[in-house]
Amino acid sequence: MQASEQAVRLSGRAIRSRIKKQLSPGNIFTYILVLAVVAFSIFPLYYMAITAFKPMDELYLFPPKFYVSRPTWDNFSSLLMAVGSSAVPFTRYIFNSLYTTALTVGLSVVICSMAAYGLAKLRVPGANLIFSVVIAGIMFSTHVTQIPTYMVVNGLHMIDTHWALIVPKLAAAYNMFLMKQFADQLPDAYIEAARIDGATERYIFWRIIMPQLRPAWSTVVVFSFVTCWNDMFGPLVFISKPVLRTLPLAMQTIAGGVASAAVSRAGATAAGTFLMIIPTVLIFLLMQKQVINTMVHSGLKG
Repeated sequence: MQASEQAVRLSGRAIRSRIKKQLSPGNIFTYILVLAVVAFSIFPLYYMAITAFKPMDELYLFPPKFYVSRPTWDNFSSLLMAVGSSAVPFTRYIFNSLYTTALTVGLSVVICSMAAYGLAKLRVPGANLIFSVVIAGIMFSTHVTQIPTYMVVNGLHMIDTHWALIVPKLAAAYNMFLMKQFADQLPDAYIEAARIDGATERYIFWRIIMPQLRPAWSTVVVFSFVTCWNDMFGPLVFISKPVLRTLPLAMQTIAGGVASAAVSRAGATAAGTFLMIIPTVLIFLLMQKQVINTMVHSGLKG
């Protein structure tokens, strides 16, 4: 009985010591700093969400309110009316965005995985030079290379086609960098054993490499989806036909126009932006574990 009481006292002391250590001034400052960074990151999403439900008289208050006094669905009704007056059905814009995004994401995963496998495991001649070029590509914004990209797309006769929005994003430098860094961590034993058993390189890639690259290509799915789904600059440059416009460009068209129309459609624009951000948030929430795993194995821990 005394031994059990002594054990309880010791465990109580250990718990109090651990709590005291966790509540040290340094840890408290760290917790506060992390909470501040999280709040700063979430605030734009929060403000966008509440703006979508604000009535017109609350949209232009100064100083602005960070809550909704009288939530309303009028902004979504205004959005439907705005897109209903367009010559192109709103569903067509959604289809264009879904189609180009799905093809870009799927093809990017396959192409970047093949490139990573070749550079990391096949000892391709000049692999280090190729990877150096990939790293150099990360340093430049896509806007910097927009003119040569346009010349290539125009030379391939892809202007005013969906492929003009897909092809330039298939081998994004950052995605290839992530895949290659992750592929470097994969053990060679599985590949060598498969080759000894007579497996072809195609079989090794699809049955051995791709399953092990799942965290990496899940991250590529997230990054590619966000880039394509929210891209407005690409359609603005390559697409002139209204029927081929994507959702971001259509939303910009709704928000633009003369000043009076832009002001009256501010609520509809907020509602459309809120609807557009939902798929991006859902994709990230579904794959956040794989994204973190990729960052750890790619040497991008921060």
